[in-house]
Amino acid sequence: MSISYPRQSARTRRFTLGVPRAFQIAPDGTYVAFLRTKAGDDPVTCLWTLDVATGEERLVADPAALNVPGEADLPAEERARRERAREQAGGIVGYAVDREVRQAVFTLGGQLFLADLRTAAVRALPARTPVFDPRLDPAGRQVAYVSGRTVHVLPLHAQGGGEGAGDAGDPGDEGDGDAGQALVQPESDQVSYGLAEFIAAEEMGRMRGHWWAPDGGTLLVARVDETPVTRWTIADPANPERPANEIAYPAAGTPNAIVSLVLVKADGGGRVAVAWDRGEFPYVVTASWDRNGLLVVVQSRDQRTQRVLGVDPSNGETTLLHTGHDPVWTEIVHGVPARTGGGDLVWVVEDAETDTRRITVAGTPVTPGGLQVRSVLGVEGDRILFTGTEEPTELHVWSYDGDGGTTRLTEGRGVFGGTRSGEVTVLTGSLLDRQGVTVEVRGPSGVREIASRAETPDLTPRVELLRAGEREIRTAVVLPTGWEPGDGPLPVLMDPYGGPHAQRVLAVRRAYNEAQWLADQGFAVVVADGRGTPSRGPAWERAVRGDFTGPVLEDQVAALEEAARRHPGALDLGRVGIRGWSFGGWLAALAVLRRPDVFHAGVAGAPVTDWRLYDTHYTERYLGHPTEEPENYTANSLIEDAGRLERPLLLIHGLADDNVVAAHTLRLSSALLAAGRHHTVLPLSGVTHMTPQEVVAENLLHFQVAFLKNALTGR
Repeated sequence: MSISYPRQSARTRRFTLGVPRAFQIAPDGTYVAFLRTKAGDDPVTCLWTLDVATGEERLVADPAALNVPGEADLPAEERARRERAREQAGGIVGYAVDREVRQAVFTLGGQLFLADLRTAAVRALPARTPVFDPRLDPAGRQVAYVSGRTVHVLPLHAQGGGEGAGDAGDPGDEGDGDAGQALVQPESDQVSYGLAEFIAAEEMGRMRGHWWAPDGGTLLVARVDETPVTRWTIADPANPERPANEIAYPAAGTPNAIVSLVLVKADGGGRVAVAWDRGEFPYVVTASWDRNGLLVVVQSRDQRTQRVLGVDPSNGETTLLHTGHDPVWTEIVHGVPARTGGGDLVWVVEDAETDTRRITVAGTPVTPGGLQVRSVLGVEGDRILFTGTEEPTELHVWSYDGDGGTTRLTEGRGVFGGTRSGEVTVLTGSLLDRQGVTVEVRGPSGVREIASRAETPDLTPRVELLRAGEREIRTAVVLPTGWEPGDGPLPVLMDPYGGPHAQRVLAVRRAYNEAQWLADQGFAVVVADGRGTPSRGPAWERAVRGDFTGPVLEDQVAALEEAARRHPGALDLGRVGIRGWSFGGWLAALAVLRRPDVFHAGVAGAPVTDWRLYDTHYTERYLGHPTEEPENYTANSLIEDAGRLERPLLLIHGLADDNVVAAHTLRLSSALLAAGRHHTVLPLSGVTHMTPQEVVAENLLHFQVAFLKNALTGR
């Protein structure tokens, strides 16, 4: 018996289960390691390899066979990492390999495991539990991991045992026994070593806090002191017997964690601090350590300057290698810094003349104007693999091959990614003309495929991509299955994110599955990526500096009007709803508050209602420091507009959300009540910023549709 789309979507985590990911290619080109669940409704991720010559897959590590307790025993650090990474699956959700990709380490239930990728032998290691973020040294002789807020190193040469769970280390073991050695001791319960702080993980994309030297003799370790960070509490009102969870949350204008870097000998024999102006450059963006040396990127609090520093591992002294400055902000681009085989610095700069982000090698641009570089996927010798876009709805994989210039490796309308090692390249693709994800492994023996085991929804998105208005706002229009112009006008549902860092309008069929289901409930669904969203160049993104409300809302209205013009008689502009989550939730509430003449009902999920309550790195980039530019915070606050509400508004918020805390919705609700404005609030007990719980995710869709139908059609 078939099940409903909402249940299928919830059960499959929006059809992401069963999709291969996290590829690592053996340098000799014989196999590729990757992660994938066994089926599209199986939330437990396994570790696999693919034989490049034959295309044969091999299951290396299956959590079900390792006799480890379930997800209930995850360390707090791992739960936080998964929340920051928006990870919805369980099992082996991450792994790290040695230089030769012969071994892999991973955690399950806070225990440490080692897998031989050639033989598929897996064994538990006697680490101090709970284990977080294990990393093999490049030679594969030892593993560094975090436990008890500090970094431990465990030699592998003396470790024996066979396959299976084995014996975990004693959680109380601090020291030089079988569990390895703690390299440093936290000076207080507010200090940690080897972990990424909240800002790094949530906003910078840096999930790690320790890096091996190429020779395996030294570790670069982040020291995080949260003493100055404001403490907030997140309670579970549905279970008052449980103590509230205290978190260190750096809200806009308040102190950040103090982050420094130390170089520690793997045998515990020495410790050296890395020296730079931490007062002027408090943000540690990333680090990169290869045979050419150690690089660290730091950023100023106002984010207008980034510096690439070379570090001398012997004494921690730094040398300035590059300074990037912009009067608005400097963008963090993933994959840089890197170095070519000859040691030249690979970086990404913003070319004002062409309004393009371009890759530079030793300071010279090597990618053309008009090709927006999104990320650097890898550097081998003089070859650079990267993602870039010439059309914002598409993202392709490109290769720069030194004197050979740039070559696009992917074809068709879609969004692609990949990785490369030697003569083997893995390319992933999500296309407009088909469902699902394709994975190609290109090597000397031809092209192999890694099968996706994701489920296919029982619907086919009917999507039209268009460019709206003089700004050519990329817009998607989705109409009900089988709808014809003679069937009469439809109420409209705007379904944006609409803000920085995320695109909704992509040439990817599976991106519109939910939009099609919503359309089939009787709506014309319109999705628009206005100013501030990625892939249109620095000027487009910076148009929202100091003012989210004007450009973002104007572009949603322009997209709506263009969609109606393209489909005369199809969109009823007298019945327009809008829904969104996070930034999109803020936008949905803003729309009904500021433009009730256009938007007649709103559903705001996890909205940022007062930007003073959101974090430093994100908010100050766009609105400035609240003590220096307080007017920006007032102008972009929903609280200030509470008395203007005259349209139906549904507020949804997870009470366990530690990113956009529930205080946002509660404060807006209080302001609306004080102003005598009717509204609806749906609190979600135990739900974070994500909604992975199957029943919650399924019924949320039904609840929103029912609210919008009642508000727009009276049904």
